[in-house]
Amino acid sequence: MLAPAKINLFLHVGPVQQDGYHPLFSLVGFASCGDVLTCRAADDISLSIESPHRSALQEQAVDDNLVLKAARVLKEWAAEQGKTVPGAALTLEKNLPIASGIGGGSTDAATALHLLMHEWTLSPPQDALEGMALSLGADVPVCLNRKAAYMSGIGQDLEDVILPEDVHLVLVNPGVAVSTAEIFRDFDNLKGVDVLRSPDLPPQFDDLNALIRLLNETRNDLQVPAISRQPIIGDVLDDLDAFGAIISRMSGSGATCFGLFGSAQEAHFCFEKIALKRPQWWVRATTLLPPEV
Repeated sequence: MLAPAKINLFLHVGPVQQDGYHPLFSLVGFASCGDVLTCRAADDISLSIESPHRSALQEQAVDDNLVLKAARVLKEWAAEQGKTVPGAALTLEKNLPIASGIGGGSTDAATALHLLMHEWTLSPPQDALEGMALSLGADVPVCLNRKAAYMSGIGQDLEDVILPEDVHLVLVNPGVAVSTAEIFRDFDNLKGVDVLRSPDLPPQFDDLNALIRLLNETRNDLQVPAISRQPIIGDVLDDLDAFGAIISRMSGSGATCFGLFGSAQEAHFCFEKIALKRPQWWVRATTLLPPEV
């Protein structure tokens, strides 16, 4: 099952609250590229990871992987309902860069919940499922939704939105580590927050131009602090602009950036140019998932 990359098309961040969380408001879409999760019946719950990012993954204990945590949370819920479920041997094909602002761990966890609900024939009520998702991380509920949405609160409040069909984009990650916690601390120090939610947000975008108009009125509040720590993110945005992006922006807390394009040909041209110029970078030409996915 595909665990699609999560793209923050815009991300507005409010000042830190007493509980340590920042209120967010974001338009989230999902790309047609991502990790892939499979499972087979087994006596115990286990996870194996196949990835080109082995060196980065070796620094993370498999036992701490959100896929395993999702499986255990779902199994615990089943036990509370008096249901016994078997184990599952899970295999994660890790295609997305690690800690890159496109929700790799969160989308993997959400996909694990979907996959195991099917394998174990479980149907938790929506509130229980949302609680499980939020317990795994602020981005897991929107990834569980698997549809474009306005996301608010700390990630738990979702409003479905219909994005245009055939939105072409290029994703680029320069291979640098970005600490989400550090980026949020730097953001707090800037103290430049004014408004979280943009006015007159439509529930549907009829075409790419309508989406671009909204994005031109919004921003990613974490982009400036991220570039301050990793100036190479600015180079990524410059390359996307130089090779034809209608708009370019960082996703999440970085370092992955996206550029939107008017056609598959224009996106592929940009992909080829950046891949040739920056062979050490992770570059993908992709599309946003259609509304029915």
